[in-house]
Amino acid sequence: MDEFTQQMVNTFQERFAAETLEFRGELTLFIPLEQIVPAAQAARDEFGYNMLMDETAVDYFPSQSPRFHIIYQIYGLDHNRLLRLRVRLNGNSPVIPTMETVYPNANWKEREIWDLFGIHFEGHSDPRRIVLPEDWQGHPLRKDYPLGYEEPQFSFNFKQIQRTKPQPGE
Repeated sequence: MDEFTQQMVNTFQERFAAETLEFRGELTLFIPLEQIVPAAQAARDEFGYNMLMDETAVDYFPSQSPRFHIIYQIYGLDHNRLLRLRVRLNGNSPVIPTMETVYPNANWKEREIWDLFGIHFEGHSDPRRIVLPEDWQGHPLRKDYPLGYEEPQFSFNFKQIQRTKPQPGE
């Protein structure tokens, strides 16, 4: 890590209790839920990460707890660096503060995450669906979302599913 990155990591660890993961030269900071907005403000104001490139989610059900992660990829135009902030979320109805106050372009990205994952962004200015119709039931990128009216198959229910699933030639 160079001096700039090391100073930033030290600041985030001290002020926001960040956990660090470096993989193949890419830096990810795991930030506690209640610290994500102040951490993003510090990244923007103190370290020059002035552009939210992407915001997405991952559902690790049933293999990992906490179930959801929100990932922010922010970029510093002046110093040509990418930083990934990541937040772990528990539960089947997770809530996280909106990032609109720091990066206004988070609006549509958060609407998409709400629509497809069912993660609520507290304080969001327009929490409507953006991809699916308003009367759609459920959130299709969740791992437990039923596909074609079948129960999702995992390692823990494999035998049960196989007993009732139609097989070719039957």
